[in-house]
Parts: sequence; C-alpha cells; structure tokens
Amino acid sequence: MADGAQQNTTFPSGGTTAHGYLELPESGSGQGVVVVQEWWGLTTHVADVVRRLAAEGFVALAPDLYGGATTHDAPEAMRMMQELPPERAARDLAGAVDHLVGHPAVTSPTVGAIGFCMGGGFVLSLAAQQGERVSAAVPFYGLPQGADLTAIRGAVQGHYGEQDGSVPLDAVREAFATMRGAGVEAELHTYPAGHAFYNDEDLIGTYDPEQAGIAWGRAVAFLRDHVR
Repeated sequence: MADGAQQNTTFPSGGTTAHGYLELPESGSGQGVVVVQEWWGLTTHVADVVRRLAAEGFVALAPDLYGGATTHDAPEAMRMMQELPPERAARDLAGAVDHLVGHPAVTSPTVGAIGFCMGGGFVLSLAAQQGERVSAAVPFYGLPQGADLTAIRGAVQGHYGEQDGSVPLDAVREAFATMRGAGVEAELHTYPAGHAFYNDEDLIGTYDPEQAGIAWGRAVAFLRDHVR
C-alpha cells in the first residue's frame, strides 16, 4: 500500500458524503475543474495536479473514488479499479460537479474535467453524462467502456502516448472520430511517449518530463479557454 489518500474536504454525493482534495487559487476564486485519479487512488501526484491547477488560477477538486485507499502496486491497483462500482464512481463524480458549480469560489457556470489513465476514461463518461455542465474534458491516456461519446456537449482535448501498449492509438483515433462525427469539438494530441507519461511519480518508468510539460501547457490553455 502507498500512503493514505490525500483528503481535505467533503461534499454531498447522491445522499451520501464523498471525500476529496480541494484547492483554491491565490486570488480566492476561479473556474472550476474536476480532477479524476488514476487507478492508484487519490495519491500525492493527484493532489499535486490539483495544486498545479490552483496555481494556474482554477478551483480544483479531486474526488476520492476509492474511499481512502491508495497503492503503488500495479496488481493491487488493478483489483481496486475492477472492484470500484461504476455507479458509485459516477455518483461521486456528478457530486463533484455539483459541488464546484455551487461553490462560492467558482466563477464559471460550467466546469472542466481532467483525468489520467482510469480517470481519463471517467472524464469522457462524465462529459457524456453531464452534457453542457462539463464544458471542457481533458483525458490523458484513457478511454471509457460503454459511454455514449456522441452525447458530449462540451469540447474535448485528448493526450495519448504513441508507445502506450494499454491504450491503442487505433482505438483512440476511432473514439475521437466518433465524437467529431457527432459535432463534438474533439482535439487529439499524441506524443512520442508511453502510458502515464505525465505522472512524475514514475511508478511504471514512463514519465517523460518534456512531453509532460508540452501536454500540461496545452491542457491548461484549453481549460482556460473553454470553462466559462
């Protein structure tokens, strides 16, 4: 097991209480962004992403989909992901959107969503479920299973590694073609990197600081332009 999940806030979630990690910008207010964890849980890296977004002027919230559990062990992460009830994840993510939209520090009537690996898939599912309330979806190296991508009403910017053996580029391109065919503004960027190239904890040895920096700059600009 890794250190415990990074938590500093709670919010309502379908009649229950969910936990998460929330940061506000130095100015005290800004556009809202949901951050969705990888299969490792709400780790220090995910909390760092929240803090990085706050430093860029956003109000960022990462819901803890695993209820406090984290790991640095890939087989354990696989088990935790497989045992996550999809309906609970959807409920907590929708609750995070509700919490940000209603938060006094959030200046935007819509939110953005950014996620990594498992969270990248959840970001696209959330955008499909929430319609216009998610005005910008930014998946990093993840695709959903069973989501109706044609239901997305916001804009999408994807970041995927060309050497990613777990998320084939053919499937990525097909998904983005489906979205574009439905009139979704879907921007796809690929990088000469592997899976999890943005994760600077480098748990699987694929972190690429140069490509991560390029992708992050694009993602921040996209969120700034589309969350309004």
